[in-house]
Amino acid sequence: MSNEYTDKLHAGADFPAIEAKLLDGSVKKLSTPENGLDWKMVVVYRGQHCPLCTRYLNQLDSAKDLLAQTGVDLIAVSGDSREQLESHMERLDVSFPIAYGLTLEHMEELGLYISNPESPEETDHPFAEPGLFVINNEGKLHVVDISNNPFVRPELQTLISGLGWIRNPENNYPIRGMHK
Repeated sequence: MSNEYTDKLHAGADFPAIEAKLLDGSVKKLSTPENGLDWKMVVVYRGQHCPLCTRYLNQLDSAKDLLAQTGVDLIAVSGDSREQLESHMERLDVSFPIAYGLTLEHMEELGLYISNPESPEETDHPFAEPGLFVINNEGKLHVVDISNNPFVRPELQTLISGLGWIRNPENNYPIRGMHK
């Protein structure tokens, strides 16, 4: 694949029907909200090798209840293997689902930036750079944030506040970025 361009998901598009596995053996469709909620946030992280990802996932856990109060369910996923996620869980303190096995094809379908490992110590496979997707109750991509490096991620309190604004029917806030 050339580095000349990356296809991006468009705001308002249907979120792809991508599934990933949890450590308990279950398979989750990433875009399907659970827990009585009607929107879904999918957080793609680089993998167990990334200390910034570990910190962000742990911060997400403390924001999970505020997200739920806004009607947004949460799942995180990476291209790591089952063994890599098992190892990573030793450094994570989270109670939301974390999936593994995001394929290169899925990463491309999501329009994520993909990096190659710098060394075998980093990881053993190409991995997605951070991405965050919020899917509304119609299965449409309502919020998208992708980055080409681990240093740029949405600040959680601002994001949750913004989702509360978007979800408030009095604001009638549309999906942004739809100009063609």
